[in-house]
Amino acid sequence: MTTSLPGPGAARTAAEFVALLRAMKTRSGLSYRALERRARRAGDQLPTSTLSGALNRLSLPSEDVVAALVRACGGSPRTVREWVEARHALALREQSVPGTDPPATNPSATNPSGTGTAADPPAPSPERADATGGDGHQDGEGPGARQPVPCLLPPDPPLFVGREAELAEARRLLGRERPGPATLLITGPAGVGKTAFAVRAGHLLAPRFPDGQLYVDLRGFGEDPAEPFTVLGAFLRALGVRGGAVPAELTDRIHLYRTLMAPRQMLVVLDNAADALQVRDLLPSGPHCATVVTSRTTLADLGGRRLPLDVLDSATGLALLREMLGPDRTAADHASARSIVETCEGLPLAVWVAGARLAARPHWPLARVARALADEQRKLDELAVGHIAVRASLELTYRGMAPATRHALRMLALLPGPDFAAWALAASLDTGLADAEAVLDDLIEVHLVEIASAGAAGFRYRLHDLVRLLGRERAEREVPREDRAAALTRLVGASLHLADFAAETLSVDFLGISQTDLAVWRLSPADADQVFADPLVWFTDERRFLIDVVDQALDGTDVAAAAGLATALTTLFQVGSHFDDWERLQGRALKAALRADDQRSATKLHRCLGELTTILDRYPEALEHFRQALLLAEGEGPAYRASATAGLAYVHRLLGQYDLAVRHFGQASELARSAGNVNCLVYATNGIGVIDLEQGRVEAAMARFTECLRVSREAGYRPGEAQALRCLGQSHRERGEYPAAAGCFRQAASISEDLGDRLGATHATCWLGDVLERQGEHAEGRRLLARSLWAYREFGNLWGEAATLYALAEAQLAAGRPDPARRRAEAAVGLWRRIGSRTWLAVGLDTLAKAHALAGDPDAAALARHEAAAARTPQDGTGR
Repeated sequence: MTTSLPGPGAARTAAEFVALLRAMKTRSGLSYRALERRARRAGDQLPTSTLSGALNRLSLPSEDVVAALVRACGGSPRTVREWVEARHALALREQSVPGTDPPATNPSATNPSGTGTAADPPAPSPERADATGGDGHQDGEGPGARQPVPCLLPPDPPLFVGREAELAEARRLLGRERPGPATLLITGPAGVGKTAFAVRAGHLLAPRFPDGQLYVDLRGFGEDPAEPFTVLGAFLRALGVRGGAVPAELTDRIHLYRTLMAPRQMLVVLDNAADALQVRDLLPSGPHCATVVTSRTTLADLGGRRLPLDVLDSATGLALLREMLGPDRTAADHASARSIVETCEGLPLAVWVAGARLAARPHWPLARVARALADEQRKLDELAVGHIAVRASLELTYRGMAPATRHALRMLALLPGPDFAAWALAASLDTGLADAEAVLDDLIEVHLVEIASAGAAGFRYRLHDLVRLLGRERAEREVPREDRAAALTRLVGASLHLADFAAETLSVDFLGISQTDLAVWRLSPADADQVFADPLVWFTDERRFLIDVVDQALDGTDVAAAAGLATALTTLFQVGSHFDDWERLQGRALKAALRADDQRSATKLHRCLGELTTILDRYPEALEHFRQALLLAEGEGPAYRASATAGLAYVHRLLGQYDLAVRHFGQASELARSAGNVNCLVYATNGIGVIDLEQGRVEAAMARFTECLRVSREAGYRPGEAQALRCLGQSHRERGEYPAAAGCFRQAASISEDLGDRLGATHATCWLGDVLERQGEHAEGRRLLARSLWAYREFGNLWGEAATLYALAEAQLAAGRPDPARRRAEAAVGLWRRIGSRTWLAVGLDTLAKAHALAGDPDAAALARHEAAAARTPQDGTGR
């Protein structure tokens, strides 16, 4: 605490008291995040949002906030007591004079937090009415007084090339009158030129908005993002509201801002937004206004037209370099100019830095910079211009950190992918989650790590590419090779443990696939509970990182660990329908396992890829994967053979090869019992029940499905419960018990939706639509079937698409519409013929025959019935 600050007892009003608190915070030199962390260590709760709100309002903060802030700023117990007592006395004094405005302080006194005056007077009392007179004019101004025209846009970028199509689109979207306010979202990666684009577009659009342009850098990805409360204060002042009339509460500021903007034609540019929450309160509601928002995120939950910016193509990058260096210089060494642009990978900021260095050194050949940028070890040195020396700045910061923090930065630089969560650093450092988060806070304080996102699963962090380069250089020089290898091994182990834990928590391990016998690094139970507040959200956030961990491990030597992690991700890929990731990752892992002669890993990967190709209706591939899995598992225990045998049986069932399917399902059941694999046992039993149902043995099928439902519920195996309910619904449908069938399908859809299993939910929704049609609820039935059809097409699931088309054909037949029924039945038949499902091909042909008959084409109907009979006839070699 500095002695030059007046004591808290000097404050005569709440505004003065808050101003003194702000001054104390400024003198401490601590950021909001640092104060929050200090408060937490002292046992206080002082979230940054609470502290920011308290220091940017004119009302007294609570005693708890005052005490926590003073303690975090270094105040002694006596000083804390002094501030709390002063706050209490001031509250009593203000309560004793109700309705009296506190005296205003000198408006020229600067606010230590940089948000306006040190003690702005409160909003005017009701009897003074609105300071603008309700019509946008200031007190003392007549209706004819001139309103201010704010022009807050930065200068038009002097160097701006390309983006003609994007600028034309921006002008098309915002350059004409619309019935309501328009919002344009400019998105793209850091350094792609979003700010320059928004400013250029703003200047081009200025004539369309004669009442002015507002601009703010929201610093959304910095340590101290701009608060809507503060931004609104600046906007209101730019709109002509005097300091004393700016409301003290956020809601009042929003209302006044939108009231003033309503009759105006104004453009608002909100640059560098973190998320929709930071933007929403700043959007004008006036019908003649428009907003441009730039962000590194997609802002998926913010309404508006999106205009993503990509890196520059080679021609445009060369044009930017030519503008900076002149056409003669670039033409003289065109190859080096192109190399510079390609090495910068089209990122405008990198091209600009390289060009600025060359422009300042006309005697340098372009080849010199081209060679330097191509060498990753030199890139940090080369990407510096003027007083901005990236390496020197980073190394100065690096040397000023504690040894443990420097080591953490080195380990972070070894992580794969663009962003990461705290648990990844915990594994790399072999420490607890709280310690890892504390180190990350320290790195955030010195701007070497930034917050990439904040969601339900917690914070994700990011290293700038140049920081990553520095960290890797230091790791290679200062961390022994064996220590680096051990850190990456722990990372793979932690990823494997967490992926297994997520599948177990969600109860979505369909066949016992995620069980592993590899040694793993584990978080403590308390840390794991913190990470898995919502396992599905966790996997959604971590999917890309986990894939990168597998790829990094496959590039190393620990093939078994990499293959184990690829296998552990199977059930999570299946629930989320991430089929492309699933196939690419496990296909690569399988090749590595086979090269390393790792039969156990290859067995599991064949089994998992068999599951995937079954889902994608590639039955010959699926059969081959399951057969290879069984061949490689020869001599292994039942756990290795149970699920592969069940998968093989399932494909034979889809192909109508029932004898083979029943035999394999029976073998799978025996293996699953001996291995204690309840999930696989349920899967196999349910498969036999489906065969019973497809062959007309409805009572036997229902007995099996009921048993599967009981066992699944007792074991907490929710996918098995959903599958059993779907099959029971099919059984009730066969018996004409449509209300009971609909109830089963609704329950199954609800369970699958809770699990995040969109494909499972679509299966249930499809058959629910079918039975609703049969009950006469045509509108709802067709709506559900149409929704299912689009979902199946999105997944690339041909069998589901065919089933939905069949149900739609049946619905059209019930409505007496033979032509649309015929078209849908023909499409379903074509798909079932393509994937080789003979049983359902026969079902589809029966429906097609009925459609031809209803349309008055007996010859076509007879041909379809003949083909259906042939499809039902056992074929040599099918095993039927």
